[in-house]
Amino acid sequence: MEPVTLTKTQARKIILNAAGLARRSQFGTGIEAVYRLIDHLGFVQLDTNYVVERAHHHVMAARIPGYRTEWLGQLCEDGSIFEYFASDAGYLPMHDFRFSLPVKRAFKTQRRPLTPAETKLLKEVLDRAEREESLMVGDFDNDRVEASTGWWDWRPAKVALERLYLDGELMINRTKGFHKVYVLPVNTVPPETDLTMPSDVEYARFVIRRTLGALGVAYAKEIAWRARYVKGNLVKKELVHMARSGEIRTVVVEDLKGPIYMLPDTEMHPEISGEVFILSPFDILNVFRHRLKDFFHFDYQIECFVPAPKRQYGYFSLPVLAGETFIARMDAKADRKKKILIVHNLHFEPVDLDETTIEKLAQSLKAFVRFNQCNDIVFKKSNNQNWLESIIESLSR
Repeated sequence: MEPVTLTKTQARKIILNAAGLARRSQFGTGIEAVYRLIDHLGFVQLDTNYVVERAHHHVMAARIPGYRTEWLGQLCEDGSIFEYFASDAGYLPMHDFRFSLPVKRAFKTQRRPLTPAETKLLKEVLDRAEREESLMVGDFDNDRVEASTGWWDWRPAKVALERLYLDGELMINRTKGFHKVYVLPVNTVPPETDLTMPSDVEYARFVIRRTLGALGVAYAKEIAWRARYVKGNLVKKELVHMARSGEIRTVVVEDLKGPIYMLPDTEMHPEISGEVFILSPFDILNVFRHRLKDFFHFDYQIECFVPAPKRQYGYFSLPVLAGETFIARMDAKADRKKKILIVHNLHFEPVDLDETTIEKLAQSLKAFVRFNQCNDIVFKKSNNQNWLESIIESLSR
């Protein structure tokens, strides 16, 4: 089958439509829209960073007007979604549960063998979970024998709970304060859920279809990333087979080196609204730095992982998208006690902005302030004072 030829503009529109960013309310409103979005993307990354509202809520709020943070918990409680790993920790639709089983098997079989003491502790913790139905780390006495050697040097009970979770023996629910509650799968997974272990080929093909549905247009390395915890997975091999059979299409994009892939039923000419989105660094659109460079000419890196002296834009810089163009990055922090959103740096990209886009950005900022449970916004720095003054004037109206 002949490759599909796309301009970069066409590819960008397909990518944005797949990400749910062609227009606001693309998946509707209310808790039903949250489920539809997760079901479409197949995976929404969870992150604990609380400089602004956590990433998984941010992803939802960017796309769903009036989003409420309790909706994710409600969907977990009713068995529509669950928390586990794909490429990272996140939320997945429950009907994809069987495709989490290869990841659980990988965590269980690919780590170093457990010592007899570790095996005994895992059994004791699991027995207790079966008796008490739910457990938190605080339910255990401090069982550390040696002093901590660092942030991730967890005490044994915490390690046991996390290992049982990764192995699939326990699952995670969340309190309102976002603390983990470990529960038995039998008390969380609906009884009609398919628990059949997929074959290696089934798993690889599932990952390919799911990832292309969420990314629209993608390189092999981005598709394989979602299966990264399953060593020796067949994703790249099955990509070749599926392309030959026409189950997926190869794509040629101007000035880009392939292979690049897409689904055959991809919407080829989606309309992009031109709305302004303030996005999380962990949004599906932003997690692959090379992809942003190649398709959007946007060189982005989340700098919370960069040493402070080397940061260019700020600790937690948020990409700002208008239509199909990244127009700015905003380093922000929510002061929840004072209910003020502090913008340490609003850095505009070298693009031309008209009054309409500036006004849309101002309205998105208003919504972002409310989403972060703040009442006001303060700007500390910007590289374009004229545009900043226009935004401040619009916010004051």
